[in-house]
Amino acid sequence: MKNITIYSTPTCVYCNMAKNFFKSNNINYTEYNVASDLERRKEMIDKTGQMGVPVIDTGSEIIIGFDEEKLRTSLEIK
Repeated sequence: MKNITIYSTPTCVYCNMAKNFFKSNNINYTEYNVASDLERRKEMIDKTGQMGVPVIDTGSEIIIGFDEEKLRTSLEIK
């Protein structure tokens, strides 16, 4: 299984949608709250060049925002 990382903030609706998607598909993920974790915020900006959340690193691609179709393709979920 891929190592999924999501950079998010507690109040982000799309972050919560992404996390609910992971849970409903039994996908383990690591979450970083970039509102309070400055080191992870810098890491996210270095990866993407921007500050919008969620940023999802699937191990094979970086997905900015909650795009269920892209996630399904990247994670090989039908």
